[in-house]
Amino acid sequence: MSGTALTFTIHADGRSYEDTLLIRTAVIAGWTGRDKAALEKHIAELEALGVPRPASTPIYYRVGAARLTGADAIECVGADSSGEVEFVIVAVGGRYYLGVGSDHTDRKVETYNITASKQMCDKPIAPDLWALDEVAPHWDDLILRSYAVFDGKKVLYQEGSVASMLPPADILSGYGAPFTDGAVMYCGTLAAHGGIRPAERFEYELVDPVLGRAIRHGYDVMTLPVAG
Repeated sequence: MSGTALTFTIHADGRSYEDTLLIRTAVIAGWTGRDKAALEKHIAELEALGVPRPASTPIYYRVGAARLTGADAIECVGADSSGEVEFVIVAVGGRYYLGVGSDHTDRKVETYNITASKQMCDKPIAPDLWALDEVAPHWDDLILRSYAVFDGKKVLYQEGSVASMLPPADILSGYGAPFTDGAVMYCGTLAAHGGIRPAERFEYELVDPVLGRAIRHGYDVMTLPVAG
């Protein structure tokens, strides 16, 4: 069966080990906010860019598994794309694992076809995974954070608790299709400080203050010319 192979360091059951996983299914879950006011804010900031309101919340977009990448740079056509930090659920061996990624999206295409915009850009994902059941007891303490680099200056771009989004079980149950081994789901994001905008570099992290650990990753955005 086709798919894309990604290598992760998996942290579970008191040990860490490297494993290469064949990812066959990639899903972007949108509009997963638990806080309806915060959800409305994110919808409004996208509306300001011309993005229509979603038909339902949450909503699930399929993208090609080959779009997932652990690379430290991605190439995007034009200067209209931007990243957003999201927690990520990965199904492996009958168990769910937690990671963090960036739903990098072409914002210009998003104004007229959201599904197509999700497919336009690579989807970076950090190289570490935690067993989801090991963080579930203190789930709402987990923090998502991102930084963006503009003209060489790094600024805080997003920050907040995962409690801003629906719990993983609720997001997965709304998908309506099997979510089994080799499946990855990006699970929603936070409003951006200063509004959504393109950057030359994007860095993101998932922090567990209870167990004193974090998953971090970052990537440069290489802009390809638009020839016409």
